[in-house]
Amino acid sequence: MANIKSAKKRILVSRTRAERNKSIRSGVKTAIKKVYAAIESGDKAAATTQLKAATKTIEMAASKGIYHKNNAARKVSSISKAVNKMA
Repeated sequence: MANIKSAKKRILVSRTRAERNKSIRSGVKTAIKKVYAAIESGDKAAATTQLKAATKTIEMAASKGIYHKNNAARKVSSISKAVNKMA
């Protein structure tokens, strides 16, 4: 256990940030799952709506530094490609 005040603070801050990051990552995963669920159901309109929502969620996570911009771009590209492939 840390004895120095600044070290104690760093532990608290890193814990808080880790929880926040975990929550946002979970939200991104959920948004992506919703897109794939809409694709599975065959509903193009719902898939497009979910894609828009998921893209926003991913981009916001990237802007906060939770995902690298290339990682976020790869995720968006992947789900966009899946929606565009629908008949």
